[in-house]
Amino acid sequence: MKWEKYTIKTTTEAEDYISSVLADLGVEGVQIEDNIPLSPQDKEKLFIDILPVLPPDEGIAYVSFFLEEGTLGLEELLSQVREEVEGLRAFVDVGEGTISRGETEDKDWIDNWKQYFKAFSIDDIYIKPTWEEGPKEGDYRCVIEIDPGTTFGTGKHETTQLCIRQLRKFLKPKDAVLDVGCGSGILSIVSLKLGAGKVNGTDVDPICMEAVKANMDVNHLTKEMGNFYQGDLTTDRQLQDKVGTECYDIVVANILADIIIPLAPALLGRLKKGGICITSGIIDFKEDAVTKALKEAGFLILEVTSQGEWVSITAQRA
Repeated sequence: MKWEKYTIKTTTEAEDYISSVLADLGVEGVQIEDNIPLSPQDKEKLFIDILPVLPPDEGIAYVSFFLEEGTLGLEELLSQVREEVEGLRAFVDVGEGTISRGETEDKDWIDNWKQYFKAFSIDDIYIKPTWEEGPKEGDYRCVIEIDPGTTFGTGKHETTQLCIRQLRKFLKPKDAVLDVGCGSGILSIVSLKLGAGKVNGTDVDPICMEAVKANMDVNHLTKEMGNFYQGDLTTDRQLQDKVGTECYDIVVANILADIIIPLAPALLGRLKKGGICITSGIIDFKEDAVTKALKEAGFLILEVTSQGEWVSITAQRA
């Protein structure tokens, strides 16, 4: 299959903001190219002996997204992208903000990402791709294997790491957990490995249903330990009935700010009294809007944590 590739020339400062904007517009997946030097921590995660030599970092970044050839409403979408990128200038230096067009095919990139997904740890949780061997040393609470395929969720993204750290902090043995926007199932699997008694998950993408089942299986977790449903929990009453009302100790939603805001009442409705809601996928300049929506839905804000430009808000049902 051929894909049209659109590349936004921007700044390294703005690359995460633009990625968030594209996600809000329904663009699934971006490619970021920059010359930011690797930190010592990043270098430790790369299991290679010789690092590539990058040109000097001049603060320039390229954010690319891919659309199927002949996508309906293409010009309208590109117009929205331009408008949103220009709107970001009020918050961050976006540089040129120009968009160029190219072309690629599935075979050029569908498996290329695997060379960049390497094993890593989040505190005492070791996460590795299914095609790598487990840790040879280290005192880890649990080892998790993940093959995200074409879904979101290797665990490396800041938003996922924020959620995992909050799950480590708030999850108690035998807790019932709902994973909204489950993707590859990474947060569901982490919850079960940390001692959750039962996990249910939802996602609007049908591909996620197969991915999460495969990842549950490779982590030796039985199908009785979790149910996963396709659908939009915001408005789908049948889905809300399936997952249950006021029956979860923890709800985790690593999605996007613009989805969390209208979803807040549905998240509240799934929780027991005193239950914990962990949200992430929130770019920092949308923190206030999400906080406001959670409070209006009836949540008490417990904690706000951040990593890079991303924010996680942990709240409680009173």
